[in-house]
Amino acid sequence: MRSDANLPGPGVPDGSIRTTCPYCGVGCGVLATPDGRGGAAIAGDPAHPANLGRLCSKGSALGETLGLGARVLHPLRRNAAGGYDRVSWDVALDEVTDGLKTIIERDGPDAVAFYLSGQLLTEDYYVANKLMKGFIGSAHVDTNSRLCMSSTVAGHKRVLGSDTVPGNYEDLDSADLIVLVGSNTAWCHPVLFRRMQQNRAQRGARIVVVDPRVTATAEDADMVLAIKPGSDSVLFAGLLVYLEANGLTDGTYLARHVSGYEEALANARELAPTIADVAERTGLTPAAIASFYELWGATPAVVTAWSQGVNQSAQGTDKVAAILHCHLATGRIGRPGGGPFSLTGQPNAMGGREVGGLANMLAAHMGYSPAEIDRLSRFWQAPNMARHEGLKAVAMLDAVAERRIKALWVMATNPAVSLPRADHVKAALGSLDLFVVSENVLSNDTLSARPHFILPAAAWGEKDGTVTNSERRISRQRAFLDLPGEVKPDWWIICEVAKRLGFGEAFTYGGPDEIYAEHAALSAFENAGTRDFDIGAHADLPKRAYDALKPVQWPAPAGQPLGTPRLFAQGGFFTGDGRARMVPLAVPALASATSEALPLLLNTGRVRDHWHTMTRTGLSPRLSAHASEPCVHVHPTDAARFGLIEGGFARIANAFGTVVLKVVLDPGLQPGSLFAPIHWSAETASHARIGAAVQPACDPFSGQPEMKATPSAIAPVAYASQGFVLSRDGFALPEGSWWSKLAVEGGEGRLFATDATPVELMESVRAAFGEDGLTELIDSEGGVYRCAVIQHSALVAALFVGPSGHAPLWDTVKLAFADAGAMPQNRLALLAGRSLDGAADPGPTVCACFGVGLNAIRAAFASGAATPEDIGAQLRAGTNCGSCLPEIRRIGAQSRTTVAA
Repeated sequence: MRSDANLPGPGVPDGSIRTTCPYCGVGCGVLATPDGRGGAAIAGDPAHPANLGRLCSKGSALGETLGLGARVLHPLRRNAAGGYDRVSWDVALDEVTDGLKTIIERDGPDAVAFYLSGQLLTEDYYVANKLMKGFIGSAHVDTNSRLCMSSTVAGHKRVLGSDTVPGNYEDLDSADLIVLVGSNTAWCHPVLFRRMQQNRAQRGARIVVVDPRVTATAEDADMVLAIKPGSDSVLFAGLLVYLEANGLTDGTYLARHVSGYEEALANARELAPTIADVAERTGLTPAAIASFYELWGATPAVVTAWSQGVNQSAQGTDKVAAILHCHLATGRIGRPGGGPFSLTGQPNAMGGREVGGLANMLAAHMGYSPAEIDRLSRFWQAPNMARHEGLKAVAMLDAVAERRIKALWVMATNPAVSLPRADHVKAALGSLDLFVVSENVLSNDTLSARPHFILPAAAWGEKDGTVTNSERRISRQRAFLDLPGEVKPDWWIICEVAKRLGFGEAFTYGGPDEIYAEHAALSAFENAGTRDFDIGAHADLPKRAYDALKPVQWPAPAGQPLGTPRLFAQGGFFTGDGRARMVPLAVPALASATSEALPLLLNTGRVRDHWHTMTRTGLSPRLSAHASEPCVHVHPTDAARFGLIEGGFARIANAFGTVVLKVVLDPGLQPGSLFAPIHWSAETASHARIGAAVQPACDPFSGQPEMKATPSAIAPVAYASQGFVLSRDGFALPEGSWWSKLAVEGGEGRLFATDATPVELMESVRAAFGEDGLTELIDSEGGVYRCAVIQHSALVAALFVGPSGHAPLWDTVKLAFADAGAMPQNRLALLAGRSLDGAADPGPTVCACFGVGLNAIRAAFASGAATPEDIGAQLRAGTNCGSCLPEIRRIGAQSRTTVAA
């Protein structure tokens, strides 16, 4: 578990293990210090080049997510009654293997599929792809990265010839202009956003945000271009036209290193002939477009970075190409402080791409040409090589629904929530002849589809292997906790099945170090500089060196172990002639248009403190404090049009599904648009599985679905009452209630709305907890019921409910509930929602890193604080990841407005 290279340095806690964060693609280094009781203290690693010691709110709270209470600890097999029995590993692996053999013999290898995850380590990914594509003989291996970065992969390959990010994070420190396209970086990649803001403060860098929504990122930008949804390609096609017209292209670079420029320019002139045309198609003013073009053209050190707003589109690949074209035309690529930059969503989405984790790729960035299939077959000595591309995620689940795929093995992901048409997906999973899930949690929406086998897989803290971040940097994710119960690493589980299928000689690995060495050797096999991914310097890495491996950027070919910081400044693209290829773009259009029946575009995305479907972040009380309920953001004009009110409820419906969410009025949205978060599932909310209401239309090149613009309808939903319940072990609300479940200190909290009467809620409380220790406040005429259950000298439950629109606040009650050993003396004060110790109510959480509330920040501004820096000095809020800084600025502005009034 330890190696000399990972011993703590000066100022680093004794006993710390260097590892890597399991959340976004920034790939932050983490120092984990085990406490000997199954937990660990977490800090940023100051020696890691990705984060230089910083962590975001999610990374900082990792120590709160390490418990075993919700873990799968033993292999489980579904029984005839639909429940689960614990079985031995031998029984589980033998029966999974027998099921695969039966289906392969009966229906062929293409009746089998794997659905993987950017949460897997590279070593896990490698053996899964090797087994499926080289030995079972099916290419149906895809990953949730299809929903995240596949349009960037396709765009890179179409234009650059390979899936290569040209630059690195240091470019964000030295750029003079940073353009963020479809990326709420302040919330989704906050550690990188702090680097950008530091550059802005210290060097005067300018930040431009291109996004239909005015996000937290936009609030800290120098220029905001709120374009129409789907019009990114027009904006950048117009920029290409502008660069050519004003003599700002690099003719030498184009002549030596790029082909297709004239054709791409002609295509751009068709799409965006004038600034006036760009204005009409993007919804921007001509003056704003001209200012942006002038700024981009006049700034050689420019980074254009993008994320899901570009990728999650039926034309995402074209959007990526349009950005790449501008950088190629000016030669602004692979140089310090300049270049196109894809901000990856997952911790190992890039590692999965390296080993062929997408259905349209083979390992080591190879494709399905006859020569590449032959090369890989010889290296693996593979008897059953896949010969053609497999089905991508959305098509794969369609094939499951159509019974063309009979066996599916899902690893480390939750497709019944995250895929478009999530209800359709969940129903399809239930029809499989063999459904296997490798998982580390006992319950999620995918598991509720009743797999035949649940295999207990290692979680973060127990995993040992490598991941690759957005800047091509390979880092070690090291174990600092022992494997609990009968939990095993994913690579071990896969290899044991491979052995039972008769492929033991190819899957006899002693550990992840041996898998990594083979992966590295394959990357260099018959390469000689013809493929971008080459880590041949690691091909003979002994275990001790693997354990001590420091973060390194590929390519790292033999003789170049320190890696490569940038590529393509002098050309050298990974195409047949070494030249990048500009490509024509389709006429920009959304996959589906709005209509009278579906007049609004539903956009989906992340909130600040949660991740994916909350199976990890949902365990942390502080991460649940900032956004406690699933909401739909609506422009005030649309709210008035459709009869919606702030804090009320709305039903969003379309041809694919329906959700009910709480309403937030957001003037930062464009009229005609909605925004809803992706995180809530049937485990954490009653009506908020947003994937159920997302269309399945996909990009023709990447297969990535359009998750940012689903035509939808909205209507108000009324409930009689609203309230909250806190309990140590959970509490069942009346049928038909709307609720959102979240972790709180000491137990579970639910915010709810219901048509049940206060008397019915009172009866439910008495049935659940009895009347011993029950204190109640009842106002039948006012529709108010409040109760506290105090047993064994502690508050064990509380339920407050009031009329709709007058929901009681729970901040002070949560504080009393958090102390499981405290005896609330003043029960009436508790039922009144007043602080029991006289301390000021902190209010809703603003800074999750340090638990600073709204009221505390308002009080600091009222007492003379003038800037977010003053707030940081007084309260520490905003001094860690900085993702709360835009909100702190808003609070300060509101405080000044109030004083002025």
